[in-house]
Amino acid sequence: MIPPDVPSSKRTNVRYRIVFFLFLLTAINYADSATLSIAGTDVARDLKLDSVAMGYVFSAFAWAYVICQIPGGWLLDRFGSKIVYGWSIALWSLFTLMQGLVGGMTGAVAVATLFVLRFLLGTAEAPSFPANSRIVAAWFPTAERGMASAIFNSAQYFATVLFAPIMGWITHAFGWPYVFWFMGALGLLFAAAWPRIIHSPREHPAANAAEVEHIARGGGLVDMDRAGAKPKVGGWPVLRQLLGTRMLVGIYLGQYCITTLTWFFLTWFPIYLVKERGMSILQVGFVAALPAVCGLVGGLGGGAFSDWLLRRGRSLTVARKTPILTGLILSVSMVACNYVESQTAVIVIMSLAFFGKGVAALGWAVIADASPKEITGLSGGLFNTFGNVAGIITPIAIGYILKSTGSFNGALLFVSAHALLAMVSYIFIVGEIKRVELRAF
Repeated sequence: MIPPDVPSSKRTNVRYRIVFFLFLLTAINYADSATLSIAGTDVARDLKLDSVAMGYVFSAFAWAYVICQIPGGWLLDRFGSKIVYGWSIALWSLFTLMQGLVGGMTGAVAVATLFVLRFLLGTAEAPSFPANSRIVAAWFPTAERGMASAIFNSAQYFATVLFAPIMGWITHAFGWPYVFWFMGALGLLFAAAWPRIIHSPREHPAANAAEVEHIARGGGLVDMDRAGAKPKVGGWPVLRQLLGTRMLVGIYLGQYCITTLTWFFLTWFPIYLVKERGMSILQVGFVAALPAVCGLVGGLGGGAFSDWLLRRGRSLTVARKTPILTGLILSVSMVACNYVESQTAVIVIMSLAFFGKGVAALGWAVIADASPKEITGLSGGLFNTFGNVAGIITPIAIGYILKSTGSFNGALLFVSAHALLAMVSYIFIVGEIKRVELRAF
């Protein structure tokens, strides 16, 4: 039951607890995705994988993640975030844990099993970011949504800051299978906590009426998951409308390009530091944390700056595009690593690039602002489908670049060019950012 109205000065702030839990959960989500990256050098040696084979194994996660985005978004709209996300957490943690068992296998059986488990991991994780976006859209007014979205999205950097050193140490001290067992067990603990922590705004026992009214008055979709609010439309006509909206297509393209940087960081970046820059696995676990810290600071800063511009009376378009374009300009600096020899210089440049990438990573706030309110899960799933096509293309493309050139120079050019393309999309395709009204069918 919602308590009687109280003065707005005394309203609760449960929404901040909700987004903090999403932040922690998303950090585990990203760490589970990156386990193979941290352990990749040892895994490739033990299973005798070359760079192309490793690229395909890396991409197994993304194939499933992309394929399942739209079904995952539909499930979220149909059954609600609490049920679907809860099952997602439990399953992805189980599949992470099971990857450690591959260490007892050999040859083609080991490779095939690892590929299948990575594929299942991607399937289970597919609803996670659309669910984060739905929960933030329900719990936060528009003027606070940029920061809230930046918080959960910045968890990808916090995951590296916290877990990369831990996973590097575990790999060095005990062997790579223990990395998967540790992360899988941690995720299962969060799955057990999920139903006790997450509720919709009107049903949360700790949120009072003043907080719910504050959220609703500011544009939060507080009734998104209530009984009778489920979407009565779906299928190809709805998808066709989303794909026929120029603004959304530009946002999708921009997300694909920005996610290319993410997938370089999640897959090949630690191997780049080992093979191209001569670092040890133990060093990489700690060194990779610095660019991640910068990405975390940039992500939180970009979200805060965007919301500050809104409060200063700037339009939604200006408030969202300004940090995105500024961050993308900084991300292009990554290509400068091709022209320096110092390990310190490489880390400084990568830190600047990932700071910029963090600032630019406001796509989830933009899609929460722009999606038709009846199908936020489906719209977020389509957005994430386009974004994570990069998870298929990037690992494989870089694998072929390495095989043909023997150097990461072309790989860094490939990634930097995508930052430029994202700028083109937001400048010339997206136009005004506003909520799409779903047509009746």
